[in-house]
Amino acid sequence: MFTSTSYSADPKEKYEQLTFQLDALLTGETNRYANLSNASALLNQFFDRINWVGFYLNDNNKELVLGPFQGLPACIRIPFGKGVCGTSALKQETIIVADVHQFPGHIACDAASRSEIVVPIVKEGQLIGVLDIDSPEVNRFTEEDRVGLEKFTDVLVKFL
Repeated sequence: MFTSTSYSADPKEKYEQLTFQLDALLTGETNRYANLSNASALLNQFFDRINWVGFYLNDNNKELVLGPFQGLPACIRIPFGKGVCGTSALKQETIIVADVHQFPGHIACDAASRSEIVVPIVKEGQLIGVLDIDSPEVNRFTEEDRVGLEKFTDVLVKFL
């Protein structure tokens, strides 16, 4: 198993290694919760300078409910359109927030979080949920992270 220090320094290659590892880890397993749990653990191992990583899952196309994660206890339900996760779910687009205190309606589950990236997980046109990663650093996430995490969720969705 890779550790966060064994990945390539090149961001594109680093994400290719990550998605390859995800595919190998999940191949043969069909349980959604087991796969989301392992995906959150893998991302927690992969990223430095984060304080939360996990999934919120679509509940009746009205709100997100907490799924597998790594980090401190979190908000359990988030209505579509509320906060970064709810906005990403409603728009079905990735959102990078450099400073969560500047995001209107930000839901502060962990006061230490300062920046966030949320990636929707969509399978066959249906929203499954969102991948949410928080950092205690302002401006932690980049466009390279967006591209890499969207590819990560493309692989993940095959196992959900």
